[in-house]
Amino acid sequence: MKKSRLEAFSDGVLAIIITIMVLEMKVPHGADFAAIKPLLPVFLSYILSFVYLAIYWNNHHHLFQIVHHVNGRVLWANMHLLFWLSLVPFVTGFMGENHAAPLPVALYGCVLLFAALAYFVLTRALLAVHDDDSPLARALGKTGKEMVSLGLYAAAVPLAFVHYGIAFAIFVTVALMWLVPDMRVERSLSS
Repeated sequence: MKKSRLEAFSDGVLAIIITIMVLEMKVPHGADFAAIKPLLPVFLSYILSFVYLAIYWNNHHHLFQIVHHVNGRVLWANMHLLFWLSLVPFVTGFMGENHAAPLPVALYGCVLLFAALAYFVLTRALLAVHDDDSPLARALGKTGKEMVSLGLYAAAVPLAFVHYGIAFAIFVTVALMWLVPDMRVERSLSS
């Protein structure tokens, strides 16, 4: 199967997710800093989530530059990823409205953990339909950064109950790790 429909659908879903997320932010009922101050946790949660969605879109886009074809398993793996990403607006709002509460921060971490797992499953499904010497296989051979990310997310969930700031710092750290699109794909594209 060709990959173009999967790419177009994924792009559309991610655009909708970002749109929903920004629409959840409420306009303050005042024109001074005092009216904005209570919205700061919501805005910070939005920024973090926007960065995460941008990271997923960038890496998904880069990944599919070296994908030649897909099959049904890949389509379902991609839907699995989109499912977890579609929950980002909900957990972003929940965490933003209750920024110091452990449960919303832990749920945010769970969604990030399962989205990362889903992305990993997607890459494994793609590898299964490509040759061992394909650019995709060369680019995705080592999974160190993915495993570190999964470990950090898994640690952040229970640490949210110790202090939400620790978990939030972990989320920011993982986002910073992935800000630059996957260099393995970049190198594979250039060779």
